[in-house]
Amino acid sequence: MHEDDLILPPPPAPPPPCTRCGKPQELCLCADLVPERTRLQLLILMHPQEQDVELGTARLLAGQIENSVVKIGLSWPSLSKALGRQVEAKRWGVLFMGAKEEVAKVPRGGIAVFGRKDVAPDSDLILSDLEGIVLIDGTWAQAKTLWWRNAWMLKLRRIVIHPDFRSAYGNVRKEPRKESVSTLEAGAFVFGKLEGDPGLQDRLLKPFDELLSRWRKYRRRPAKTGVPPAV
Repeated sequence: MHEDDLILPPPPAPPPPCTRCGKPQELCLCADLVPERTRLQLLILMHPQEQDVELGTARLLAGQIENSVVKIGLSWPSLSKALGRQVEAKRWGVLFMGAKEEVAKVPRGGIAVFGRKDVAPDSDLILSDLEGIVLIDGTWAQAKTLWWRNAWMLKLRRIVIHPDFRSAYGNVRKEPRKESVSTLEAGAFVFGKLEGDPGLQDRLLKPFDELLSRWRKYRRRPAKTGVPPAV
């Protein structure tokens, strides 16, 4: 036998990633996502350098909320321009990772609208009248960039949450604070609270559990992303 016959052919190239979520095929859950019809609408603003494709959760959430919009970029002239239609800014809320002192003012397992320094006195009324929610997807530094580059967010209702659970990321990704959660977990928490559907939060979180299970099965190592997404 000639020595060249012992040279093995190169392994086949892996299948291309999903064109919708960007994840490798073994981690893609797009075909399994069931869109929920909700009263609230969803807009996700994703920083273009958010590189955690394998463990990112924004598109997992968007794929489960009917008519949700995901925009990738750094700035937009207004909320209406980002959505592609005319809306009233004050009837939209933006999820904001408040300071520890602000989070402490929200009961554990609760959600509140903040004014300049404290919980708005009519917080519950404002929440019940919201038309949609804006989520910022990116690391804490990237989220701050999006916040300051889009001054129109100051016209939205600033929402602070105090989750009553720890992120399912566990030791897969380091969280800046114990109440920090992923984009999907934050969105599921808010929609679960405001939609009046007791099972909605669990249904929205289920694909995230499956993603982490698959990731651990394939023993993948997450990309370096620094601080987890701010919400």
